[in-house]
Amino acid sequence: MPIKVQNGLPAKTALEAENIFVMDEARALSQDIRPLEILILNLMPLKEETELQLLRVMSNTPLQVNCTFLMVSSHVAKNTSASHLNQFYVYFDDIKKKKFDGMIITGAPVENMEYEQVHYWEELTKIMEWSKRHVTSTMHICWGAQAGLYYHYGIPKYNRKEKLSGVYSHKVIHRKVPLVRSMDDIFLCPHSRYTEVRREDIEKQPGLEILAESEEAGILIVISKDGRQVFVQGHPEYDRMTLAGEYHRDLERGLNPKVPCNYYENNDPFSTPLLNWRNFSGTLYSNWLNYYVYQVTPYLLDSEE
Repeated sequence: MPIKVQNGLPAKTALEAENIFVMDEARALSQDIRPLEILILNLMPLKEETELQLLRVMSNTPLQVNCTFLMVSSHVAKNTSASHLNQFYVYFDDIKKKKFDGMIITGAPVENMEYEQVHYWEELTKIMEWSKRHVTSTMHICWGAQAGLYYHYGIPKYNRKEKLSGVYSHKVIHRKVPLVRSMDDIFLCPHSRYTEVRREDIEKQPGLEILAESEEAGILIVISKDGRQVFVQGHPEYDRMTLAGEYHRDLERGLNPKVPCNYYENNDPFSTPLLNWRNFSGTLYSNWLNYYVYQVTPYLLDSEE
């Protein structure tokens, strides 16, 4: 089944070029199948790049998915054109009376700040609180995962001695949980962050369960036992070249970054890296959409509070 996108969204052309089944609004309206309504709060600076990544990883599910892109009103995006935002994004006030089958909260480049110092933190907490009544299941990514664990469970984040950047090996812990169904025992996933949450803090919360972790990178996947909150401390949605782009941008800024671990062949930052986490990423998002959204969401979404 296809992923449904708004007419004219730039990511549509790139997805079609990759032989990914994409359906525009006009064609979708001619079908009787109700698509899943997924709200994406995109906090990343390069919004079009993140749109493409998230649409790609949701494209292999047999479900039809309709994505609404959300931005915060308390922050002005500097790396995405106003025309793109005006055409494809909505504000919280535009959708706060609606309900959604699923929601994704992305990472953001603010992890070295305390949560309360982030100037859109108040708005983000309002959205996270709203999601508990208006969204069937929410997926939090990287800083979004740390922020969600802090807001919902009071779990702190810790500064690392140096940035964690690279592709790391992870082990599935609880195979019977549907979110990790059909995953390999050992799989790879990218990370790119300066902070972390720790196992001992998560284990203090009886409503949470750790599903995958890495000896090198730490916790990757945490889920609430009711399935309504999923926290992924890595970046399974990243493209082949995303870590490369981050590394070379940091070089240009004079930050003297380390070459991302286990990423480039022969550790050569001018070579083309291997893409070896795509199957894990597709499985993760397909499982989430199927078992935690489609299987439990009501067919008729109530549009009133």
